[in-house]
Amino acid sequence: MKQTKTPLSKISKDLFLFSLMITLGACNTAFKNKTTVKAPNILVIIADDAGWNDVSYNGSEIQTPNIDSLARNGEQLNRFYTYPTCSPSRASLLTGMPSSRIGIVAPISDKSNLSLPDSITTLPQALKKKNYETALFGKWHLGLKQSSGPNAFGFDYSYGFLHGQIDQYTHKYKNGDTSWYRNGTFITEEGHTTDLVTNETIEWLTNKRDKSKNFYIQLAYSAPHFPLQEEDKWKAPYQKTITNSSRRDFAAAMSHMDNSIGLVLEAIKKLHLDENTLIVFLSDNGAMENWFPSTQYDGKLGPNPVLGSNYPFRDWKTSNYEGAIRVPAIVSWKNHITSKTNNNYIAITDLMPTFLSLASADIPKDVEGKNIWPTLLDSKKTTTHDIYIRGHIQESLIRKPWKIIRSRHADNSPANYELYNIEKDPEEKQNVISENPSFAEQLKIALEKQFAKDNKDVNLELK
Repeated sequence: MKQTKTPLSKISKDLFLFSLMITLGACNTAFKNKTTVKAPNILVIIADDAGWNDVSYNGSEIQTPNIDSLARNGEQLNRFYTYPTCSPSRASLLTGMPSSRIGIVAPISDKSNLSLPDSITTLPQALKKKNYETALFGKWHLGLKQSSGPNAFGFDYSYGFLHGQIDQYTHKYKNGDTSWYRNGTFITEEGHTTDLVTNETIEWLTNKRDKSKNFYIQLAYSAPHFPLQEEDKWKAPYQKTITNSSRRDFAAAMSHMDNSIGLVLEAIKKLHLDENTLIVFLSDNGAMENWFPSTQYDGKLGPNPVLGSNYPFRDWKTSNYEGAIRVPAIVSWKNHITSKTNNNYIAITDLMPTFLSLASADIPKDVEGKNIWPTLLDSKKTTTHDIYIRGHIQESLIRKPWKIIRSRHADNSPANYELYNIEKDPEEKQNVISENPSFAEQLKIALEKQFAKDNKDVNLELK
């Protein structure tokens, strides 16, 4: 049989075209893998009143190995800002806007009827539109009645306590009000709050959720908030390293919570959910200095002359200084986020639009936070948005690298202003407002514009 020879030029051309197709295909696949992200499960873990220096990855004497593991394998958000107290931070997380827009500038307490408004689309409501199942375990603190509990604002499942601070064993509020519930019904259970919340989370993940859906979990611990009621086994590791008994009790609460976080993370791994679960850890605000109760819990609990530590930052919970609003925060997602420290300015209001973007969900028009996913992937992509934070009687506006703070007075005397370069002076020791009058005036105007957008009835809640 006569063989037909193929010209060498044609062979070369065919090989070239074939190689080109392979190369383009590989590039296209790589591009898709880089830019297309499967909607993740989302787990947000919230500590209550944990300060900057209350986690060992920030140098604390308190050992938090499970939180440290998240920090080591994930991304430390070095400039993450919340609000001076708990209810405002939680409201901002669930609405993506400054909590003062809806009149929440202080903890919702006692017999208050204040709650989230039903006119605003919350984070879990928006995620449910993309077939997410939503659950809250632990602290709510955004409505003290079952009618204004988590189930009214988009959570399919909820368990824990409606109020802020509760007895860790009776689970009652400081004035004796009932607070412990499951899905809109008050219940009575025995056990420490940290253990009960952890066990319920693991049980829901393992047996109760709809496994055909993605999930959003908000796991909000009461620890290390007072009252501090920890077993000796959690105090024992600190007998020699922490001499102050009050600080030792606080450390025990942190260790108990850290151990519980480890149990939840282990459950996620055993269920093979770790590769598609975005995990965020944060504190709702900075640490409180001390606690001297009088009538609370009939005088049976406390006092605590030493609690958390915000070192090296200034001041305590309730102020607008760094110690109150700059908190430990971590984002971790296996095979998606690399180990690094991100120094960009990020606010708790930025989490909602980021989560919704990853879920390919619509972002409600009221959301003011920004999608920070690009900077989480590449910290060289800097954030540029102002961060407005209103607290009890102070408000601040952060515009890198500056922060202006306004302190108002109950007697309506003129407000005081302070200006800090928080990169050069993170401890806020040097008020440089007199040296920068022109720029300070610009920030005053920007702050006032933000203040003017707030709910006009917000002063009713100042405490």
